Amino acid sequence: MTVDEIKTGVVIDHIEAGKAMEIYRFLGLDKLDCPIAIIKNALSKRMARKDIIKIDHDEMIDLRVLGYIAPNVTVNVIENGKIVKKFHPELPEEIVDIVKCKNPRCITSTEQELSHIFKLTDKENHVYRCIYCESKAKN
Repeated sequence: MTVDEIKTGVVIDHIEAGKAMEIYRFLGLDKLDCPIAIIKNALSKRMARKDIIKIDHDEMIDLRVLGYIAPNVTVNVIENGKIVKKFHPELPEEIVDIVKCKNPRCITSTEQELSHIFKLTDKENHVYRCIYCESKAKN
């Protein structure tokens, strides 16, 4: 199988095998009008099997959610066919509409138009809490 190199864009590497489609949905990649390659179950020395997403897009994509849903991935930023930046995503201070509050007494369960907003309250243990009712987010 051959997947062309990208000239400008992002490669999300070291995705846990089978998680690429979940990341695709969370990042809203279906809304982009550009070439996107999803490679599933690729061989990896470090992980045995992994997924990879290649996005050939010249505008930066909001990758902050990766720190919450896939903190162990490697993000490679590509310009002119070369890697110009490589990093692991950090936990975002706030996540909006990524997870829903499960507390039936939370205002978000009755006020449907309210965003589900969670703040990082314990960085060491990756704990997020609803800003309205303080319920812990369930991963």
